[in-house]
Amino acid sequence: MTKNLRAGLIGLGMMGRHHARNLRALEGVDLVAVADPGGDLHGAASGLDVLPDARSLIEAGIDYAVVAVPTQFHREVALTFAEAGVHCLVEKPLAFDIDEAEEIARVFDAAGLIGAVGYIERYNPALQEMRSRIADGQLGQIYQISTRRQGTFPDRIHDVGVVKDLATHDLDLTTWVAQSPYATVSGMSTRRSGREHEDMVSIAGRLADGTITNHMVNWLSPFKERVTVVTGEKGALVSDTIKADLTFHANGRAANVWETMASFRGVSEGDAVRYALQRTEPLRSEHQAFRDAILGDPSGIVTMREGLHTARVVGAVLESERTGNTVSL
Repeated sequence: MTKNLRAGLIGLGMMGRHHARNLRALEGVDLVAVADPGGDLHGAASGLDVLPDARSLIEAGIDYAVVAVPTQFHREVALTFAEAGVHCLVEKPLAFDIDEAEEIARVFDAAGLIGAVGYIERYNPALQEMRSRIADGQLGQIYQISTRRQGTFPDRIHDVGVVKDLATHDLDLTTWVAQSPYATVSGMSTRRSGREHEDMVSIAGRLADGTITNHMVNWLSPFKERVTVVTGEKGALVSDTIKADLTFHANGRAANVWETMASFRGVSEGDAVRYALQRTEPLRSEHQAFRDAILGDPSGIVTMREGLHTARVVGAVLESERTGNTVSL
């Protein structure tokens, strides 16, 4: 009988508690050790001793680790695990800056270890279905990808601004859905709540395949919104990742005999279909994909190299905001 993989988790905060819950339910995996210098405030690891650091997790004899510590500590923790030959799933973003991200990706590659980044949105059923339909040609040529990610400020975030914490999701999922990297980005941000880091950003970009993109992200809206719209030559796909809903709006086939309106609208309105999807918790799917990668099938993970590209795009957005110029990647 094949032995279960021994998993460790470092970081038991707001995200770490959900990692603990999913690791405990994951087939073929045993959560054998957890660590957090602040203890287990949410009671996520009952029955386990809460260890102080990454080295104590290594001493517990783990096969892989999930890193859910604040971004500023990702480099130190990830490299500690790499040195010990431990595979790692690191919460997004991969690192605090580009240099750290490059170092982590390089070290894991050189060690032959499985390294992944926790971009949970990729595992949302609505976005997975969207990507599949786009790849199958449902929209034809893609013209534009637009995202909106808005809500109130999460008090747990203190070390980064809205670009590194939230916009990084949209930058990653856009390249993944389109299967094309960013070529240029331009960002404008502001600080309206008295915090050190930016709390609102607007990002415009162009992918290598010519698709134009825009992202509206903030912590200043009194409502929560997670929407991705992909517009192409045959219509548009709209995903609401809070509800895991996906809707297709087709370009109409009927001729518009109202000449003035036809010239104004460009395309006519067609049928709209909201798809029935199997809704699996994205974090559960993410953990299943990482387990499978360790067992030999890495096709479902967000690799550290992909995480590195997103870190570069994030850096370019912040540089653009700082200089007022469009930045090429």
